[in-house]
Amino acid sequence: MALEKIVLFGGSGYVGSAFQRYFLRRGIPYVAPSHREVNLLEPASVARFLDEVKPKFLINAAGYTGRPNVDACEDHKSECLLGNAVLPGILARLCSDRGLPWGHVSSGCLYTGDRGIGSKGERLGFREEDPPNFCFRTNNGSFYSGTKALGEEILSDAASCYLWRLRIPFNEVDSSKNYLSKLLRYERLLDARNSLSQLDDFVRAAVECWERRAPFGIYNVVNPGSVTTRQVIDLLGRSPFGRRLIEKGKRFTFFAGEEEFRKVARAPRSNCVLDSSKLQSVGIHLEEVHDAVERAWNNWREATVESIGELRKP
Repeated sequence: MALEKIVLFGGSGYVGSAFQRYFLRRGIPYVAPSHREVNLLEPASVARFLDEVKPKFLINAAGYTGRPNVDACEDHKSECLLGNAVLPGILARLCSDRGLPWGHVSSGCLYTGDRGIGSKGERLGFREEDPPNFCFRTNNGSFYSGTKALGEEILSDAASCYLWRLRIPFNEVDSSKNYLSKLLRYERLLDARNSLSQLDDFVRAAVECWERRAPFGIYNVVNPGSVTTRQVIDLLGRSPFGRRLIEKGKRFTFFAGEEEFRKVARAPRSNCVLDSSKLQSVGIHLEEVHDAVERAWNNWREATVESIGELRKP
């Protein structure tokens, strides 16, 4: 089904830019206003823009994640709260008033751990209906995770709305927001099991929800399965790019465990597994996570080889 004009907020960010590339590749008409054109935290500014453009669908990829990571959210709590909780509420009201269907990029960082071991030895992931266990209400999460969970609470009764949970995004393009890039640059790594979202897979799946007219609601948009940090590094070593790194002397070291990691990280990290079966039930499928990571390493842009000396603390 062809899409008509889409409004994309947050189009200049890591995720928003991926949406723009996808729209351009498919020839989907869209408009991604800049901060100068629309002040997202001023309802009147957003309302004027929507009434002028009259989109058929809206995507919100705007939010606050912190740079270089969620530790920064501990120092910028006002910005984090406004971007991740207040803004979704503003958009929900404006879209409801106009009968405008929309989608919001949420986060899988609302959980820690998993739901146990399945009959085949697999890690069982949290489902969309499971209450967050890494948030303000459980008093054990980062400020970032708390605001994203609050944003979902605010949208719990939003009409005609998708909440797409993104989880540790990556692809083959070097970026400060790319999980694989971070692994290349951190001095030491924490070995943890997680669900991941291949960024281009995520964007395609999100748009397909609207194209297929899937039921509105929350979707865990993650690649099926889960992977540990060491497995991701092992997959790197099998790629031509990884072999070049090793030949140049690149080595990866790991923290002894979570306790040692917490000594250098300000905010606790969400390490969790999510269940993606709801997304699959509406006919939307993503590549298995190990295969997706392997493909990204095999297609990695070699310019990254020249910048492996850049180190950042986790």
